[in-house]
Amino acid sequence: MSEGWQQMAYITSLPGGFYHTCITLLGLLMGSFLNVAVYRLPLMIRNDERKAENSFNLSFPASHCPTCKHPLQYWQNIPVLSWLLLRGKCHYCETTISKRYPLTEAGCAVMFLGLSFLFTTPLSLFSALLLFWFLLALSLIDLATYLLPDRLTLPLLWAGLLIHSLYGNVTLQDALYGAVAGYLVLWFLYQAVKFVSGKEGMGYGDFKLLAALGAWVGWQMLPYLCIFAALTGIVFTLARVGLYKMSEQTPFGPCLALAGALIYISQESKIIWLMLS
Repeated sequence: MSEGWQQMAYITSLPGGFYHTCITLLGLLMGSFLNVAVYRLPLMIRNDERKAENSFNLSFPASHCPTCKHPLQYWQNIPVLSWLLLRGKCHYCETTISKRYPLTEAGCAVMFLGLSFLFTTPLSLFSALLLFWFLLALSLIDLATYLLPDRLTLPLLWAGLLIHSLYGNVTLQDALYGAVAGYLVLWFLYQAVKFVSGKEGMGYGDFKLLAALGAWVGWQMLPYLCIFAALTGIVFTLARVGLYKMSEQTPFGPCLALAGALIYISQESKIIWLMLS
């Protein structure tokens, strides 16, 4: 076992309360980084499309107020707590800071804590935290911008293949078949809709996300994943139209992400296999 996994094993062997506190704090930190990714990745994509020369990535420039551009001090970057101390406003220009930031950080912490109860071995917990962080990031970006960046979907795909080359309920062969089938299913559906209606029903990012999920859950689970994602999309669309009078196209990424997350949990806990047997 490598030194990294020995450290993970040590963490999971800590007393329950301290262990779960550490996982929750990790969730807060990763939630803070999630806010950075959700805000900056779409801007990076637009800069690439415009071939802009200004350097802009996940680490540069340093954290700053988007309105007044003033760099943030360390105490203004503490997850959740900084927003409360600043009373939801920039310390320098008093521009309102969206509640989305502390809610995302708190939500990520709760998600990490919940996963730490479901996945008890070092590798299974690491895999789940990685998968769910990526799915949450992709969902938030898709909801805000209708984008599913290759910078997230492709690493997620390769991570799924790598994980299943090491362990898991899914063989590497099934993961490979799942990745290929996941992409082709939505690609053929896209071509069929475009041929019949002349309109594009979804984007290529959806194909890549389903390919990534196929690598994580295997080809056998793709029918269930697609059905659940489609039903979720219908409910989501009806809610947007009925409750909020929103006529924009419903992003499909969050529906795929939710379906994939539930399928993954059910696989790991053997729920699916018990239902099918």
